[in-house]
Amino acid sequence: MTRPVEPAFDEVVHSAVRLRICGVLRRVSEVEFALVRDTLGLTDAHLSKNLKVLADRGYVTLRKEGSPGRGDARRLTFVGLTPAGSTAVEAHLAALAEIAGDAESSRTHA
Repeated sequence: MTRPVEPAFDEVVHSAVRLRICGVLRRVSEVEFALVRDTLGLTDAHLSKNLKVLADRGYVTLRKEGSPGRGDARRLTFVGLTPAGSTAVEAHLAALAEIAGDAESSRTHA
């Protein structure tokens, strides 16, 4: 059972790219970097830059692991939301819903 979160607008999450990244991550424990990149149509560099911002804030974890299917030393990177990141995303989405609800009610009362 998930606890309700207090709506809280978060400038770090709100960036269009980071909001989309968090949207991909919010329903999984972790996912491989390439899946996020391909799902969102981002370059490696653009995704890496935005993941660093989220990681520096403590919102995502980055885990590297060897790839058994490869003969070279390259490793796979897995990305997941931290508990703090999950809370921030849910609070941000609640704040957006609150904003949208206020906008909708003000249109019907104008």
